[in-house]
Amino acid sequence: MKGLLLLCLLPLLGGQRSSACPHLCSCHGGQVDCSSRSLTSSSLPTSFPAGTTSLFLHNNRLTHLPNGLLEDLTSLRSVSLHGNPWECDCGVLYLRAWLLRQPISLTSHLGVNCSSPPGLRGRLVVYLTEKEVLESCHYWYCDLALASQVCLFVFVVVQVALLVALIMFLRRFETLFKEARRTSEESFTFGEGLRDNIYGSLKDGSI
Repeated sequence: MKGLLLLCLLPLLGGQRSSACPHLCSCHGGQVDCSSRSLTSSSLPTSFPAGTTSLFLHNNRLTHLPNGLLEDLTSLRSVSLHGNPWECDCGVLYLRAWLLRQPISLTSHLGVNCSSPPGLRGRLVVYLTEKEVLESCHYWYCDLALASQVCLFVFVVVQVALLVALIMFLRRFETLFKEARRTSEESFTFGEGLRDNIYGSLKDGSI
């Protein structure tokens, strides 16, 4: 019975959470102010109140917006996104698509400029062509491929160094083993000769 009651209350609890003001932001009516909080794309709130009409995200450290972040805000009338270091690679596709769907009267695209890659620095995100975005994705993939090759090279060098060290250790162990074996044989031979001499002396004395 308690489990059924909790299941029935979940939608109500979810609604209360969606109407709460996000952490690190301030809310007044339909205005949600998250500006100048040094927010990054990873520390940005994952949701905003359903009745948000104005959203202020300017002057932070955002490089991209998570996919679907603004889709459920049906009452949204204005968004400020300027003053952020937007990275115009594959991660900018959602932001670009959202800006393109907004009416001309909405000025959210103003000040939303690329900070990287160098070839697109200063360009408005909303005016980027699909080809430019795809090329920036390739640029990012090239960097990733180069980093992967460097890591692979370092890994191979480390493996070679370990292999050389193992071979040297085995050769040293083999040398020590041979020396120990030779010493043991010499000691055994010396012991046999000494025993024969003692036995001969005793035999001569008894005669």
